[in-house]
Amino acid sequence: MKYCKITVILLAVIILLPFQAVLAADKQGISISDREIIERLTRLEEGQKNLQNQINDFRHYVDSRINGLENQVIGLQAQINGLRNLIMAGFGVLIAGMFSLVGFVIWDRRSAISPVINRTRDMEDKQILLLKAIREYALKEPKLSEVLKSLGLL
Repeated sequence: MKYCKITVILLAVIILLPFQAVLAADKQGISISDREIIERLTRLEEGQKNLQNQINDFRHYVDSRINGLENQVIGLQAQINGLRNLIMAGFGVLIAGMFSLVGFVIWDRRSAISPVINRTRDMEDKQILLLKAIREYALKEPKLSEVLKSLGLL
């Protein structure tokens, strides 16, 4: 029984010994001096300043890239406006060509029809003269007068 009690006590000490070391370490970790706290805060502030500088540098980089892209967009808009003007000029040339073609067709038809009209007038004038001549001759010739009356020309 004595051995049993000693064994239990020995086991309890072996099991609790690591916990005691942990508790002792925690007590030492908690007792940080003011100097160490100030040094850690100083390092933390320097790290924050470095981080802020990196953020500012990145912000300047992003701003410069955005400005570059804006300039590219402005250049592309100028090119698009140039192409739009070129297309509008092309359409203007096409429309002017169509109007000039229609004008040429109208002029050509008038110039082609005017000789026909003049010739038709001349033929009508000659027809009137011939009809007068035949009527006068029909007054002298009774057979011709009968023929013209049968045709309704006298």
